[in-house]
Amino acid sequence: MSEPAIATSGLTKRFRSRAVVDGLELNVPRGSVFGFLGPNGSGKTTTIRMLLGLVSPSAGSIQVLGEAMPDRGARVLPRVGALVEGPAFAPYLSGTANLLRRDTADRYAPGATRRARVDAALERVGLSHAASKHVRAYSLGMKQRLGIAGALLTDRDLLVLDEPTNGLDPQGTREVRSLVRSLADEGRTVFLSSHLLAEIEQVCTHAAIMRTGRLVAQGSLDELRQASGPRLAVETPDSSLAVSVLARFGLEAVVTGSGVEAALGESAPPPEELAAALVRDDVRLRGFAVRASSLEERFVELTGEGFDVEQ
Repeated sequence: MSEPAIATSGLTKRFRSRAVVDGLELNVPRGSVFGFLGPNGSGKTTTIRMLLGLVSPSAGSIQVLGEAMPDRGARVLPRVGALVEGPAFAPYLSGTANLLRRDTADRYAPGATRRARVDAALERVGLSHAASKHVRAYSLGMKQRLGIAGALLTDRDLLVLDEPTNGLDPQGTREVRSLVRSLADEGRTVFLSSHLLAEIEQVCTHAAIMRTGRLVAQGSLDELRQASGPRLAVETPDSSLAVSVLARFGLEAVVTGSGVEAALGESAPPPEELAAALVRDDVRLRGFAVRASSLEERFVELTGEGFDVEQ
């Protein structure tokens, strides 16, 4: 196996006596689009800031692109593009002028190709038409795309994006998703923090889930879905009765909009036996299916919290 793009061991950050990140063991495969998930306050942004050397860890170690952070930051950071906690730009300058200013401040960026690289970055995020406008006239979504353009000014092996579709309209969101996929197709690793389930499901190949500063699961999306096992979905107008019947078999069913659902553990009886029991007890069935768990269900199971599923 190739060396991971990001690996942490026992990574911990304490503020006073409270650990906001606690013993994090993160492994981000090279070339992956890695979704970093968790409710607000779960430690995602603090983790990202430690990965980039913006905050010193209280304990543990960090490897980014095979180098120790923050000690080897001067070697690592020129290979990393980042958009963290929203972009910040001079409002009285144009989009082009802001990116030229940012690129000039990068001592590793070649000056001879600066203007061409700025124009290419603006075109790639769909802002060529607004390149000469003052940033104060940009919408939130346009500012977000300008921030991503800033992360793409030079060739990067790793992109760290914190909520990159924040404020984008549906079309802008689709454009950013397509951009993220193309970056991964070119061999880059993309580390994507988000609270939007649709974004993770459509873009990411791998994910990690945080809860109150601890890592509770990580792996490929298929591995995360399969970890919960299959689920029984029953469509019926007799939800309360169905819950009671399934409870006799040790299944904890929850009422949904169309009926009930329950996780099928290893000790659960065969689905056909459950269907027969429901019919015997006069539960009217409109639908009966066994399906794989979704990423949303796995998230709720691990964190006890809901997930934003719509844009």
